[in-house]
Amino acid sequence: MRLNDLKPAPGSRKAPTRVGRGASSGQGKTAGRGTKGQHARAGGFHKVGFEGGQMPLQRRLPKIGFRSAIARTRDEVRVHELARVDGDVTLDSLKAAGLVPQRVERVKIIASGQLERPVKVVGVPVTRGAKAIIEAAGGSVE
Repeated sequence: MRLNDLKPAPGSRKAPTRVGRGASSGQGKTAGRGTKGQHARAGGFHKVGFEGGQMPLQRRLPKIGFRSAIARTRDEVRVHELARVDGDVTLDSLKAAGLVPQRVERVKIIASGQLERPVKVVGVPVTRGAKAIIEAAGGSVE
């Protein structure tokens, strides 16, 4: 077999319909464009979503939702996850431990779970409940 012998399988390529080639072709006269109107004419173009003057669908539907740009730079960490951090708990150490994404600028520690070993939290905001759990385990919050 050679490249010039390659052919598509029989029936896999359908010949395009040749419109406007007489009444016997089945696509004569109006050539499948219907009668009159913008679509029947040459150059009959309108922008995407145009509905002939009717209020378009994208303008009839209500605007919903909001995505905060700040929310992507904020995160929270649960108290029981602090066990995975080596040394003091800072923003950099939380990123290094993989608890928060690199893009995060502010983190808050929230009360959830228990803490087995004392940890020292430096420069990271802590909720009242989380502070109580950390101090009960012998840790400190600065």
